[in-house]
Amino acid sequence: RGRCGFTRCTMAEGGGPESGNASDPDEKPVIAQTPVPSTESQKQSIGTLLKTPLRKGDEWYLIDSRWFKQWKKYVGFDSWDLYNVGEHNLFPGPIDNSGLFSDHKSQTLKEHLIDELDYVLVPTEAWNKLVSWYGCLEGQKPIIRKVVEHGMFVKHCKVEVYLLELNLSLVNNHFISIFPLLDTIEKEMRSLFDIPSEKETRLWNKYMSNTYEQLNKLDSTVQDAGLFQGQVLVIEKKNEDGTWPRQTCHSKLGSYNSYSSSYSYRESSAQEGLCGLSNLGNTCFMNSALQCLSNTPPLTEYFLEDRYEAEINRENPLGMRGEIAEAYADLVKQMWLSRSSYVAPRTFKTQVGRFAPQFSGYQQQDSQELLAFLLDGLHEDLNRVKKKPYLALRDAEGRPDEIVAKEAWANHRLRNDSVIVDIFHGLFKSTLVCPECSKVSVTFDPFCYLTLPLPMKKDRTMEVFLVRTDPQFKPMQYRVVVPKMGVVADLCSALAKLSGVPSENMVVADVYNHRFHKIYKRDDGLNHILEKDDIFVYEVLEEDSEKMNLPVYFRERHAKHSGGSSGTMLFGQPLLITVPRHNLTVDTLYEHVLERIGLVLCFGGLSQFYTSSATAILVELLFIFCFRRYVKRSQAHSTVAMDWDSDTKKLCYDDQEAEAYDKHESMLHAQKKKTTVALRECIELFTTMETLGEHDPWYCPTCKKHQQATKKFDLWSLPRILVVHLKRFSYNRCWRDKLDTVVDFPIRDLIMSEFVCDPKADPYVYDLIAVSNHYGGMGGGHYTAYGKNKMDGKWYYFDDSSVSSSTEDQIVTKAAYVLFYQRRDADTPSKSTPSASLGGAPETLDDHMDTN
Repeated sequence: RGRCGFTRCTMAEGGGPESGNASDPDEKPVIAQTPVPSTESQKQSIGTLLKTPLRKGDEWYLIDSRWFKQWKKYVGFDSWDLYNVGEHNLFPGPIDNSGLFSDHKSQTLKEHLIDELDYVLVPTEAWNKLVSWYGCLEGQKPIIRKVVEHGMFVKHCKVEVYLLELNLSLVNNHFISIFPLLDTIEKEMRSLFDIPSEKETRLWNKYMSNTYEQLNKLDSTVQDAGLFQGQVLVIEKKNEDGTWPRQTCHSKLGSYNSYSSSYSYRESSAQEGLCGLSNLGNTCFMNSALQCLSNTPPLTEYFLEDRYEAEINRENPLGMRGEIAEAYADLVKQMWLSRSSYVAPRTFKTQVGRFAPQFSGYQQQDSQELLAFLLDGLHEDLNRVKKKPYLALRDAEGRPDEIVAKEAWANHRLRNDSVIVDIFHGLFKSTLVCPECSKVSVTFDPFCYLTLPLPMKKDRTMEVFLVRTDPQFKPMQYRVVVPKMGVVADLCSALAKLSGVPSENMVVADVYNHRFHKIYKRDDGLNHILEKDDIFVYEVLEEDSEKMNLPVYFRERHAKHSGGSSGTMLFGQPLLITVPRHNLTVDTLYEHVLERIGLVLCFGGLSQFYTSSATAILVELLFIFCFRRYVKRSQAHSTVAMDWDSDTKKLCYDDQEAEAYDKHESMLHAQKKKTTVALRECIELFTTMETLGEHDPWYCPTCKKHQQATKKFDLWSLPRILVVHLKRFSYNRCWRDKLDTVVDFPIRDLIMSEFVCDPKADPYVYDLIAVSNHYGGMGGGHYTAYGKNKMDGKWYYFDDSSVSSSTEDQIVTKAAYVLFYQRRDADTPSKSTPSASLGGAPETLDDHMDTN
């Protein structure tokens, strides 16, 4: 769907009762072979099937959420839609998945589709029922995906939506599930290239332009082998003389260097640590997080000096048998000791995917979530505590904060003692106050990173089209500013100020596929309207006992072909026309419609404005009105379809004029102001007292019941490396958003002392060492990183395998997502302070801190 809505609306193909066109609200497709049950039966049947648990090997089907939501409205699936049940204008028509395709010819799925937002998954039985009732859009193939298992220890079923595309020997592209064995792929390649079964072969990964690695474990799966989207596989045939081509002709297959660590290299880099990371297929989120950690001096020194080897905890049930720590250590060494300009972190990604199924595929993920998993995984793999003692939680009970904080930190270290705790952990103070009895509960809790909220914009900008009742005015596009969590009435009020049309004479509708997808009520929330929706505001007369607003669709009826089939196809933009509620005749309706469309009528190729007096000239136009009454809040309404003979439409309908619209001056001036907030504002917002929501109450031990208490977070002690996560992504039931607010954060001299409530704490002064960036919107985009190299103290920009020099003035952007700060006083181990003992690291690590 385009933003305009006039030139880029999807046009359904086929049509009529003979072909089952989805565009006609009054016709059902003949593709549906079984009798259609009642809407209530449909709702009950599909609702039950949607609760089917995922089972390995089962097949599920993708359905465009747009179509599915239309079906839900039609059958009254949700309680708030019950009064719309069976409405003709909500009839969904054949299942249409066109919104999920990036290429409609090959029917390739768009990248970064999000479950529930872009598509829904239904089990096979539900799909078969829906197809038998509604049919599928002609030419579309079902999108079938299998349920697969993820995870090494705890099995987790999921539907494998995105299949993996492999380039086989640079000749054939094939889509393959990530779960078959490599042996299966080798057999497929033998078949493709006519290699006899008795001929000995070898399978190779090819990276970039000159690096190959042999795949010798053919009993491993594609996933375990770490193959990624677009991976090039080469099959090699043994020569007749018993030699291999790679031994005799390196120029054909490049350099077949193999490495036990299974990382691939390019030419050497002059500076330690300036090593890029290959994108293995939507893994820029991982590369960004890894570059930030790589440029964290105390952690990198810990692994480069092999101190981790003596602290690996393979028995920890919460850990990963030391495998994550070893995989990370191997990667850090390749990045810092090999002097390679880039490495491919395949083994590391494979290990992460084994223990965290959400990262095992090749869909875009979140760099902060990967960081959280990795820091926790490294902590448990390197936990010096072999047997964690049981510790009972104890409230402050009026004791001094200093004593309670020291007790909390000591208890934390009794169960959690690792290099991650040494470097990254600090302490929160949490205060809860009961609104009824004023009971105060104070607790101290450790944290590994600070998630800071961003001040939310209270407004949003929307682009809408206003359709006037006077046909001499073309539709006009406006840009209006409305409350972000406002209602449709707010949109009408804002538009009224710009257009002069009274807000009470406006009806707001979402137009999709040449029909009304939804007509909004005035109290509907604007958060239901997405940015991509084409919103039309119609000027109408207020409905009363004498008048009603009638939806009118345009249909083109095709003549019968030689095969005997005919059909209709929706076109143009629908209308809302105010007509008499009682005693409405066809002639009266004909005149109302003709008056409204007069501007787009032409005759003999000559465009001209026609009024109702022109009916004599256009008598050959055939209007067929299909009425069906239903009760909605005690008012009867109808939907009208206006059929045009195909030849008459060509002669008398000006498509170009029908698609024309004007732009209001509000569209000429960007109203989005670049707002900048200081990092301190985010910290202040984090430490602001708030009242718990009604769904998240606190149990008051004095009142003996749940209360909506006030809650306040404070910082008690801060770690050596302070990781700040800017909460740019916002999720709730109806709204998904990314905040592109520029946060002005200091490169050096971040003074945190004023936010630390420990009165005896020494000054906390931090300098920036790394930034994880996210460019783009929800569910996609691209991640990069800035890092300050500990060897030369200069800044560099890491964009997957590319590394380039940077300057400080390039770092503060709206893309900044996760900030890494290093405490400046961390290089003075002789200075023992209470706060350092709570949040700092042992002295043995201080010698390795960057002094810049």
